[in-house]
This record gives sequence, C-alpha cells and structure tokens, in this order.
Amino acid sequence: MSNPRILILGPPGAGKGTQSANLADAYGVEHITTGDALRANKDMDISDMDTEYDTPREYMEAGDLVPDAVVNAIVDEALSQADGFVLDGYPRNLEQAEELEGMTDLDVILSLSVSREELVDRLTGRRVCDNCGANYHVEFSPPEEEGVCDECGGDLIQRDDDNEESVRNRLDVFDENTAPVIEHYESHAGFVSIDGEQTPDEVWTDIEAAVDEHAE
Repeated sequence: MSNPRILILGPPGAGKGTQSANLADAYGVEHITTGDALRANKDMDISDMDTEYDTPREYMEAGDLVPDAVVNAIVDEALSQADGFVLDGYPRNLEQAEELEGMTDLDVILSLSVSREELVDRLTGRRVCDNCGANYHVEFSPPEEEGVCDECGGDLIQRDDDNEESVRNRLDVFDENTAPVIEHYESHAGFVSIDGEQTPDEVWTDIEAAVDEHAE
C-alpha cells in the first residue's frame, strides 16, 4: 500500500513513539506529533482566530497552554502537507477527534492496550541522561554501568513526572480525556486493538499486519 494514513492511540508508556518511528520507516510516511507540528508551525499566522496571541510561538514563549482551536489548525496544516502519515498524540479528547474527521480520512487506527500496573512499572523505571537526553529503563534497557549514560558518561536521572504519583496522575488524565476517544473509534472499519504488553518486536508484527490488512 502507498502512503497510508494511520492514527496510533494509547496511554503514556504504551510504546507509541517507538512504533510510530517503525511505521514512518517501514511505510515512508511522516510521523506527526502535536509537539513537532507546533514547533514546525510556531510562526503560523493565527490573527484571524480571535485568540490572545497572533502566533503559536507567543503562547509557547509565554509558557501558556496553546488553545485547542490553534492546535487543531496546526495539525490540519501538518496533515495537509503530508503524503501519508502516522499521527501520534492527537486527538486527546472527543472535540479534537470530531475536528480530525473534517481534516482527513483515516485508513488504520491502532490502539495499544497496556494494563495500568505495567504502565506504572514502565514509566517509573525510565531514566534519562541529564547531559545528552538518552533514554534508558532500569529493567528493560539498563545502561552498562548503573546510573551512567553509555553514550556520554552523563548522570542518569528520574524525571520529576516519572515518579509514581505523577505517573498515576497522568494515567488518570488519560483515562478521563483520551480513553473516550478510543471508544469513539472502535466502530471504525480500520480500528485494531494491539496487545502492547508483548515485546516491541511482537507488537510491531501485529501492527504491520494490521496496516497491511486495512490500508489500500
């Protein structure tokens, strides 16, 4: 199939980033995330949208939350420029899901399913190099020397939002806002639920089969 239009859904820690990169490489499509789309279009003129600022950059520099209407416009722009894509991190709520329906037709919707306790283990075990940003996991991908980055020798730290309390709060937010989005798409002909608790290679095998089946 050529240029499939793929949406990947799942909670924090489900492996969306890893599998999105696999999809982009395997099918030659663009990996679109909300953050990347914002950065790529930060100087987009939004003065006609009756918002506080005239560009997304001003929201970002002020540290303010970018309004949904602006995020929708930026995602729409990114999708319009992509010849096939894997969309990751959007939509985050039902309102955004309804907006997305007006932007594009999706071929495949992949939903990575992982239990809450597995997600907590994955996220609280993550360690990041405070020098070069390389990622590790105390169980699944530990460094050669505990607490030391293989790449640059920097110190490995646990990010503030990777402690157990923060992780559980993030998962609560996902359950409240984004879980209904998954339910919204379950009736779509291209919807496929993927067991995200398998090894990354096994998850990828299931994803590849789903895309090959549903994308033209």
